[in-house]
Amino acid sequence: MTDFVIEYYSNEGYADLQTLSLMNNYANLLKKELVLGMFVPVDSAGNILKEPKNYEAWKSLAHNSKRRETDSDNESFEEHKSYQKAERKCLFEGFKIAYNGYSVVRIVASYNDSIELSFNKNDKTFQNFKDIESLTHFDEIYLNNAALKKIGITK
Repeated sequence: MTDFVIEYYSNEGYADLQTLSLMNNYANLLKKELVLGMFVPVDSAGNILKEPKNYEAWKSLAHNSKRRETDSDNESFEEHKSYQKAERKCLFEGFKIAYNGYSVVRIVASYNDSIELSFNKNDKTFQNFKDIESLTHFDEIYLNNAALKKIGITK
């Protein structure tokens, strides 16, 4: 499906450009190689970030939920802001760490424990899944707003 859409988009000049653009964006998203940061917040080296203490309460405050270009807050919440920034880079909704071992991380969907993925820390790959398209094996995996924005569905 994705190969067809990408090929179609590059060759058809007369079709609805907005629809073609959405199809192309979606197909390119489906072809992206899976990385752990698509599911849970990670640092720049790909290591899992621990959720800061009282993070949910901090995030629920209106002035903390908005994205700001300049940071006027004190540095005591720098960990919260870093975690929030990493969280915004995730593409999938509702995943949590079930196990974080020396060489393997296991994550599960909070809305369905039967949706489980194992990530090998050594070679930085998921076991049994290569790209986003391979996740269609599961009946329900939800894209978040960041992913929908990449496709062009939301602003």
